[in-house]
Amino acid sequence: MNDHPVLVLASQSPRRRQLLTEHGVSFTSMSPGVDDGALRPHETTARRWVCALAHLKARNVRSELGHDHPPTIVLGADTVVVKNDIIIGQPRDERDAARILQLLSDGSHIVITGVALLRSDSDRRILFCDDARVRVGPLDGRAVRQYLDSGDWRGKAGAYNLYERIEAGWPIRFEGDPTTIMGLPMRKLTPTLRELGVLT
Repeated sequence: MNDHPVLVLASQSPRRRQLLTEHGVSFTSMSPGVDDGALRPHETTARRWVCALAHLKARNVRSELGHDHPPTIVLGADTVVVKNDIIIGQPRDERDAARILQLLSDGSHIVITGVALLRSDSDRRILFCDDARVRVGPLDGRAVRQYLDSGDWRGKAGAYNLYERIEAGWPIRFEGDPTTIMGLPMRKLTPTLRELGVLT
């Protein structure tokens, strides 16, 4: 077994790629081929749902690698927002993004990111999730309109990116790991990658 397996990120998310790079993780990335918007959680809990989606993404990429690939760890992740026990993923369109932002305005919500790590040369898998609480103050209607017009809400759970909106002056505070809100819980993930030999 290779002591230093290759890491493949089952995501095209620029935020997840940025987080891995900032933490000194070498990796390649592949599209997981999963349309989150076409799937619905139904009766399951948010934590089970994000772990299931993360596992589905990682499994899809692992199957694409084939048997001739060197020992590899495939990393899948998924992030959702939970407000009033409702699971909120990525907005379907601009109207849906406006609805989500109105729902999140002047209140608190939970962001949960699930992670799946699969080996290419064994059946070993690691699944975990992490959550953080976000408080959003009353959102200014003009600022929201400009944001919606920009299209920056696309591909973001809850229709926003934490640091982008803080830098834009939105009234946002949080408790917990900010990287969990951004899409990869690095406080939990980094030691796990060390244990797997991806990080030294």
